[in-house]
Amino acid sequence: MLSFDHLTEKINIRVTRHALRVTVFALVLLFSFSAFAQKERKLIREGNTLYDKGKFKEAEMNYRKALDAKKNSVTGQFNLGDAVYQQKNFDESSKIFGNLAGSSISGAEKANVFHNLGNSLLEAKDYEKSILAYQNSLLNNPSDRDTKYNLEYAKMMMKKQQDQQKKDQQQKKDQQKQDKQDQKKNDQNKDQKQDKKDQQDQSKKISKEDADRMLEAMKKDEKKTLQKLKKEKAKVQQVTIEKDW
Repeated sequence: MLSFDHLTEKINIRVTRHALRVTVFALVLLFSFSAFAQKERKLIREGNTLYDKGKFKEAEMNYRKALDAKKNSVTGQFNLGDAVYQQKNFDESSKIFGNLAGSSISGAEKANVFHNLGNSLLEAKDYEKSILAYQNSLLNNPSDRDTKYNLEYAKMMMKKQQDQQKKDQQQKKDQQKQDKQDQKKNDQNKDQKQDKKDQQDQSKKISKEDADRMLEAMKKDEKKTLQKLKKEKAKVQQVTIEKDW
């Protein structure tokens, strides 16, 4: 088993299209000579030629036509999965290889199918399922070095993913804690501002009451002054009114 220290930053994914194609193609030649089988073989050969030229979309179309001619063609399904994989449609290639893994095929074929299923899941960053796929591949072909390598790489990537998730969760908790502290501080500042405003309002209220009292006192003083003036005027009148006898 390879250690993580020997793994490269990006794995060289192996696509084992040709090995399975040759095996199944031989079986088709031996057991089926129907018109549909001949059409299927012809379309698969054309698809393979396009695939080898890097024309993966065109190859995909040929493989799909081959499956129209023979729905349960193992070769057609496998090669279709490869063509879809090469177009980076990893969800669909995972589905294709997953369905093929559950069909009645030989152990060697299952090893290749599970290997490519693991590749698809690995590229889709579903590391836990890719690990299971590689393990199933090794159950059918324990000596496959590429599968062992990819398995270790998938384990390493899953560990990185889990570590990143833990880091993200901790950062989220720290941010939530900081947000609560900031909110508490903001609330305290709001309370302090409100208290200051209340004090100012109270000061204004007291000043108004004082002004009212002062006005009332002035009115009383004015009244007393007027009364005093009236009395003084009355005295003056009493003093100045004299009869001239």
